[in-house]
Amino acid sequence: MASLAGLTDPAVFPWVALAFGLCVGSFLNVVIHRLPKMMEREWREQCAELAADAGEPQAAALPPAKPQNERNTDPAGANREAAKPAAYNLVVPRSACPQCGHRITALENIPLLSYAILRGRCSACKTSISLRYPLVEAAAGVVASYAAVRFGFSAAGFGAMFFAWALLALAMIDYDTQLLPDDITLPLLWAGLIFNLGATFVPLGSAVIGAIAGYLSLWSVYWVFKLVTGKEGMGYGDFKLLAAICAWLGWQALAMVILISSVVGATVGIGLMVLAKHGREKPIPFGPYLAAAGVIALFWGETISRKYLPLLS
Repeated sequence: MASLAGLTDPAVFPWVALAFGLCVGSFLNVVIHRLPKMMEREWREQCAELAADAGEPQAAALPPAKPQNERNTDPAGANREAAKPAAYNLVVPRSACPQCGHRITALENIPLLSYAILRGRCSACKTSISLRYPLVEAAAGVVASYAAVRFGFSAAGFGAMFFAWALLALAMIDYDTQLLPDDITLPLLWAGLIFNLGATFVPLGSAVIGAIAGYLSLWSVYWVFKLVTGKEGMGYGDFKLLAAICAWLGWQALAMVILISSVVGATVGIGLMVLAKHGREKPIPFGPYLAAAGVIALFWGETISRKYLPLLS
């Protein structure tokens, strides 16, 4: 009990949260990399099943996995084994270097430290490791530590960590693939409502109305833009993400989140077109800006509302 009390001490808990957040960040790197691939495999399997039901060739099916037991002498069993794809999820197979296939050991997977010791290169083939991996780990650790400082050892503190980690994963996945997986956005929405059953961040009524208003606001913008231009300006994942954010922060945060995300998105978008020569025809995902606005509103929303929003009026 004494040790637990020591961990919850305001001077200690942020450091504990930082260490735990770094480990979570390492796992988030796996989620960011593998979840879109898992979704693609699932879609291809579903397409293959639909094609089989319709009596069409299954050329689009996933390539069969190599049978684990090469001594299997049962042709039917071998065919069934060959048709079964290799397991691929957030746990298996073990992480490996994409260049040489070297399996990442536990000592090579210590957040931040391993990257520094390896000098950002694979220990086997010396291929460069993306700097994004330690940056995601650092971001997950920093937001966890700040949540511990801001909310302390409480439901709000742990909820803020979960909220920020989920938004970090969604932002990176959307940046890479322009997808916002329901596997994250929908649990995030329900988690916000559950946390606010006891008014952890806002009263439950505010959270429910926020989820509805968040979804309908971008849904309305989507259809107005499509009717006027004939084009889709955003995806349905953006609707769900804003609904999830407002389920945590309430309907009162809706205008702030949209304003902050629009300003950040416009600034970054113009910067990409000017500095990186990002063509106008190339879509820019809106999810990372919504995620950034959600984190800003969570930690500094009250300050912004009190000090800066009145200046606009």
